[in-house]
Amino acid sequence: MAICFFSAPKPITISPSTQAASAPKPLSRCNLSLPYKTLVTKADPEPIYSSVKAFAPATIANLGPGFDFLGCAVDGLGDFVSISVDPHVRPGEISISGIYGDNVKKLSKNPLYNCAGIAAIEVMKMLGVRSVGLSLSLEKGLPLGSGLGSSAASAAAAAVAVNGIFGNKLGVDELVLAGLKSEEKVSGYHADNVSPSIMGGFVLIRSYEPLDLIPLKFPMEKNLFFVLVSPDFEAPTKKMRAALPAEIGMPHHVWNSSQAGALVASVLQGDLVGLGKAMSSDIIVEPRRAPLIPGMEAVKKAAIEAGAFGCTISGAGPTAVAVTDSEQRGNEIGKQMVEAFLKGGNLKACSYVKQLDRVGARLVNSIHY
Repeated sequence: MAICFFSAPKPITISPSTQAASAPKPLSRCNLSLPYKTLVTKADPEPIYSSVKAFAPATIANLGPGFDFLGCAVDGLGDFVSISVDPHVRPGEISISGIYGDNVKKLSKNPLYNCAGIAAIEVMKMLGVRSVGLSLSLEKGLPLGSGLGSSAASAAAAAVAVNGIFGNKLGVDELVLAGLKSEEKVSGYHADNVSPSIMGGFVLIRSYEPLDLIPLKFPMEKNLFFVLVSPDFEAPTKKMRAALPAEIGMPHHVWNSSQAGALVASVLQGDLVGLGKAMSSDIIVEPRRAPLIPGMEAVKKAAIEAGAFGCTISGAGPTAVAVTDSEQRGNEIGKQMVEAFLKGGNLKACSYVKQLDRVGARLVNSIHY
């Protein structure tokens, strides 16, 4: 059974006379290590388990007009990270013992250059782990450069695994900060993948400095299916971000802002028609990225004609995502999108029909001492 151990922080009341003096300073983007002193426990934490295994789901970032501040988690796709206490690893350090999956030769086993390793190290720093060393194993269930939050899923699973082996002492914000440290080095300083991968559901990033995350609850009684179609084509995040405009005009800003607002409202109301319409309405990012993905414009057209409520690029691409309210209809929409990739872009593609992951990253296995 999948279990999520996160707990909400207790509210703190500050009197008006001391509020100004005691107000916390925003975190610095260039030095996330600043708050660690306040997070380190008085004593070196003892591991609760000898080993744990965590799963973190794939994510859909941006959702059209929500560039860098909106994302959601997808059920059934993701990465696994196993963490073990290892006497052969120097205390306070982590070693990557293995990386498994398709096309993983590109991934480094040096934890300083691996997204799972970076996040794991950050959590160890936050906890103040000094007396034991850890061994990490990564199972990639997500392809690299797919637009499904591959690096974020590895980081999220690693952060949750390390936190779990020491008794889940850190909360959601700290885990997201650890994942952000990884994302910053791998694909850029953005939390629209790693925050929903850790938290599940839809997440709005209200602020980065300080980090302020707002979960958006999609109604439980509503059916929401994502049609994910991934072509045999790699779209590196850094390359796709480089294609974006440095400046935008006021009319474009107003339009995309209104569409992002409509998207949030549609999520909260469970309005799939409105959600799909808003997803499809980005006029800033998608127009720059779609031409870089062969056949994307034809795929979007095919999805809408097949009955999808909306379609856009998932994250930086090349995966295309459409929304519908029926798994059966989703399978038909996916079939048409796959054909459009082949005809319009000469690319083979595979399709998945998945629901919203409402749980987020969690421990799936643990072994006590």
